Amino acid sequence: MAHVRDKHTHYESDADSSAGGEPVQDRLARPIRDLRISVTDKCNFRCPYCMPADRYGEGYPFLTRQDLLSFEEIVQLARAFARSGVRKLRLTGGEPLLRRDLSLLVEMLAGIDGIEDLALTTNGMLLKQHAVALRRAGLHRVTVSLDSLDDTAFAAMNGGRGSLGEVLDGIAAAAAAGLDPIKINVVVKRGVNDHTAAGLAEHFRGTGHIVRFIEYMDVGTLNDWRRTEVVPSAEVLGRIAEKFPVEPVDRDYPGEVAERYRYVDGAGEIGFISSVTAPFCGGCTRARLSADGKLFLCLFAKEGHDLRAPLREGADDGALEAVIRAIWGRRTDRYSEMRKNAGTTRGANQKVEMYHMGG
Repeated sequence: MAHVRDKHTHYESDADSSAGGEPVQDRLARPIRDLRISVTDKCNFRCPYCMPADRYGEGYPFLTRQDLLSFEEIVQLARAFARSGVRKLRLTGGEPLLRRDLSLLVEMLAGIDGIEDLALTTNGMLLKQHAVALRRAGLHRVTVSLDSLDDTAFAAMNGGRGSLGEVLDGIAAAAAAGLDPIKINVVVKRGVNDHTAAGLAEHFRGTGHIVRFIEYMDVGTLNDWRRTEVVPSAEVLGRIAEKFPVEPVDRDYPGEVAERYRYVDGAGEIGFISSVTAPFCGGCTRARLSADGKLFLCLFAKEGHDLRAPLREGADDGALEAVIRAIWGRRTDRYSEMRKNAGTTRGANQKVEMYHMGG
């Protein structure tokens, strides 16, 4: 176990501290396997379900440079997570491509022992100019958030920011650079973009890209979430299957959150992330690291655990690993299952906003 001599001195790890041992499991026997790393809380979109423009205007006080973890700090924490069992890293934000010299961070993370998959989630606006550099640095895959191909619905879902054409160009550039398979994430909100979901699926049939439809969730507190605005995945699947028959596909790995389907005619695959109607808490292996160094154990968490403090007080890799193992070992989070069983979002006013923890 790690110990601290006093709050102003460095952390040390004991000689018998485990290095790269078995993945730590939480109290529900869920191992830690996936880490989402937010590199910035800033974004060039203002999606109402994440960062509504009326709350995050031009003068909003986002994190300062000093508040943000440096690349070296991110890498040290990522090494400690890898020692604890993490095998997949995903860079998020805010919009991660707003972080300067991101390809340098990718190159640093790609060299960590034990990491098998390194991916990035982006809104795609800046992807065209960065795709080649990211691939050369060692990035494996990208996921692009794209809620509609209809200009009106596209603008409604991202706060009127950005260009649909630029996003599509970014997807094309990522494919040309070899960042595949590309996943397209679509948040579906009733009365806003649900009528365009089937058309989006059709657009990407035969491209090799995987479209994943996500039920509108009550993440954070500022999106004024209402259950009546949720479009169940089964409904979206039904609309697509009416035109293009599909069949279910087994999950790729334990803990995968998407239910997968492939077109019977072989034209590709689609997926559904159904946190509201079909919670998957029982298999959740994800942790989230915010841009200011807080560890969140659930997308619907009320608070995070500060890893920046021990890091900046001198903790070595073994000590950080011990802290991570201790935090994850106490984990009991299963918010989506509780929401479904109780039929309520009680305590929602305490949840951390999605843009802060990295989605």
